[in-house]
Amino acid sequence: MPLTTAPAQPDYRTDTLVIGAGQAGLAAAYYLQRAGVACILIDAAAAVGQQWATRYDSLRLFSPAWASGLPGLPWPGPRLRYPTKDEAAAYLRHYAAHFDFAIHLNQAVAHLGRPAGADFEARTAAGTRYLARRVIVCTGGYAAPRVPAWAAELLPSVVQVHSSAYRRPVQLPASGPVAVVGSGNSALQIASDLATTGRPVYVAFDERTGAMPNNTLMWATLETTGLMRASRHGLLGGWMQRQPEPVVAGDLRRLRRFPNAHFIGRARGADGAGLRGATGTTPALAALVWATGFRPDYAWIELPTFDADGQPRHHRGLSVVPGLAFLGLPWLDSRSSALMGGAGRDAHRVVTGLLGAKTTIV
Repeated sequence: MPLTTAPAQPDYRTDTLVIGAGQAGLAAAYYLQRAGVACILIDAAAAVGQQWATRYDSLRLFSPAWASGLPGLPWPGPRLRYPTKDEAAAYLRHYAAHFDFAIHLNQAVAHLGRPAGADFEARTAAGTRYLARRVIVCTGGYAAPRVPAWAAELLPSVVQVHSSAYRRPVQLPASGPVAVVGSGNSALQIASDLATTGRPVYVAFDERTGAMPNNTLMWATLETTGLMRASRHGLLGGWMQRQPEPVVAGDLRRLRRFPNAHFIGRARGADGAGLRGATGTTPALAALVWATGFRPDYAWIELPTFDADGQPRHHRGLSVVPGLAFLGLPWLDSRSSALMGGAGRDAHRVVTGLLGAKTTIV
């Protein structure tokens, strides 16, 4: 079936419904196709790869092309490069078209449930209903932007933008100091992006955050030692999961070289139009970018699969609800679970688990 917006018909029935046509959903569809199992992917976006295409202009993958491929189709072009976000979007579109998956776009799921003794039922905001024996939720852990509660204490004069909405420096007021809050790679990249304009940039970055090189040798080491595949259910993977996430050392060094970039430590709170950090404060700010991450949003799932904190209860992606699985979550099983290059390993295991031990995926 060609890639298309879902036709205006009320019901679809399939063996396995994949919710989310990003890297995790596409990897799941690949293994379902290899197993000869009918599936439909549905996605709220208007195009495959839209989540990548709409991120900030300077974003690049944190892994080289050779370590970022989905199963069955390597990246085109030089293998050692770090692809741009537009290249990532194009690769996902090419992947979907290459395998001719049945993908219905513009279908945001409003409800997922399972009537007693019946198949799973997904209803979308567009009024389409999908019925399936199995469901794989691949919407990931990055559905809803997260900001601290005290963000509301900043004066209205401070323009606040989450990293999910940031694209380029011209979005922000033309003059005046700006701040970037966050201790991850996105925070460093966005802060450097803003610092290139010459304006004062205050970086609320936790100085205790570790840094690692990001080069071919490091990725070769991670792959050959299996560190990226170490399950969080084992001793090594469990220890790794408990450690703070390191940033790319080169990005941190680059930002520190800007004379107009000022580090103030982890953000502690607001002070009028400024911020208080662990080691410094800002003047009155013109704007602030929150690179403080995301949280999952599963309010649309009405199934007994969540713990008291709203997190899915699963083992390596397989839910406590039979026939339901999750993919694309940070540390679903290993450090690579939320990365493009790790999507295939998790998808193979989850699809095999859903279909049963007698299923052979060639």
